[in-house]
Amino acid sequence: MTANPVPSFKWETEARAAGYALVAGVDEVGRGALAGPVCAAAVMLPSVLPESVGALIDDSKALSTTQRELAFGGIMEAALSVGVGSSSHFEIDQLGISAATKCAMRRAVRQSAIEPHMLLLDAVKEVGANVQCLSIIKGDAQSMSIAAASIVAKVHRDNLMSSEWETTHPEYGFSKHKGYGTLQHLDALRRHGPCPIHRRSFRPIRQQDEHCS
Repeated sequence: MTANPVPSFKWETEARAAGYALVAGVDEVGRGALAGPVCAAAVMLPSVLPESVGALIDDSKALSTTQRELAFGGIMEAALSVGVGSSSHFEIDQLGISAATKCAMRRAVRQSAIEPHMLLLDAVKEVGANVQCLSIIKGDAQSMSIAAASIVAKVHRDNLMSSEWETTHPEYGFSKHKGYGTLQHLDALRRHGPCPIHRRSFRPIRQQDEHCS
């Protein structure tokens, strides 16, 4: 049985050895949700990370909510730079999810206090920014910087869905499913129809609109 990969600084070290001194990992979350924004983060970590922080970092999907919150705190304290960007449900419907995701990534990079020389991306070839990019398959499970970005993006988006949108539209249960197509969410859609933050271009929402028209 092949062991699951563990994030390391292999890719960052190779990039620095090639002359790219400032390396940031970039990742997104919310691409497959039916409601709310897609969010991205760009995280630049120091070449030497406190062991206590490094031990907390993994692909955000492999962590519990509590583990992500702990890792988020460690990342925000240790990182050289963190930028967060998003694309709204309106932009997703207008641009398409792929273009909107890249837009969120560019905004995250622009929000970084330190301009990176290279971006490490999770299976995305480029984001349209004037920065050298390296695409890594399953990057959030391999690169420490991408894994850190996945955690920051996930915590940021989860908090947004659980606070702002749960308060505005409590009937959908956004604090529980964060806008993804769970049975609870789909049942709420059948009962209440789409709300303003649902992505009209996504099939379940489009079908619901067609049913109601």
